[in-house]
Amino acid sequence: MKFTKMHGCGNDYIYIDGEKEHVPQEKKPELVRRLSDRHFGIGGDGVIFIHRSKEADFEMEMFNADGSRGEMCGNGIRCVAKFVYDKHLTDKTALDIVSAGWVKHILLRTEEGKAVSARVDMGQPELTAQKIPVVVAGEQVINEEILVQGNVWRMTCVSMGNPHAVVFADNVKDLPLTVTGPYFEQHERFPQRINTEFVRVIDRKTIEMRVWERGAGETLACGTGCCAAVTACVLNNLTDREVTVQVMGGVILIEWDEATNHIYMTGPAVTVFEGEIDAGI
Repeated sequence: MKFTKMHGCGNDYIYIDGEKEHVPQEKKPELVRRLSDRHFGIGGDGVIFIHRSKEADFEMEMFNADGSRGEMCGNGIRCVAKFVYDKHLTDKTALDIVSAGWVKHILLRTEEGKAVSARVDMGQPELTAQKIPVVVAGEQVINEEILVQGNVWRMTCVSMGNPHAVVFADNVKDLPLTVTGPYFEQHERFPQRINTEFVRVIDRKTIEMRVWERGAGETLACGTGCCAAVTACVLNNLTDREVTVQVMGGVILIEWDEATNHIYMTGPAVTVFEGEIDAGI
């Protein structure tokens, strides 16, 4: 099986051309777990299969490292756009990619015939608690208390096609995410588990973020998480609407347009290496 290893700010996935490499659907979770293993496989935060689509130019079928299906990945969708452009599957620099029914519009920036970064229209943030979903008495979850491991946190919940809980801290560098993250992910208030962003506000235009992703653990970046974090910052009047997000693996620019209510994400897309592996299927 041929594959391409790519990353967006260190959020790394294994990309497979689904038109050329045919994997039975029932075998994908097991294959994903094996390929994602950083010791016995290729290593990554998950696997993304790329297909042609009737709804858009291409479809991304995303799996987390634990084999569970993911709905959306902001860093991943930028890399999918780079993949199809660099491999001459399209000559478009403006294209649509669908994931789990969500169609996103991407604008590529190219240098010397290769895509180097992308700006993605991530759509409108979903704030209705039932649709995120999160168990709560009210309609929205903005600066609401949650008890985790005996500690009280204040969370703001957002869906960007996948569920997020954003919490704020004075120091995110020293947080024990490997301990705290799983308790958030599996908390009873999140019926479909949750991605949790731990955010420190630096100023009105800059934040620092670490993220614990459901099914993957701590990752070096999360595109949808950056969108959710900036949404939470604006809702709590902590930042402006255009914010630079400093993640463990780099920098992502987020803009929440007030007129359209759409969030735009701009960041890099990088090919690490390509290869071939015995898929064992």
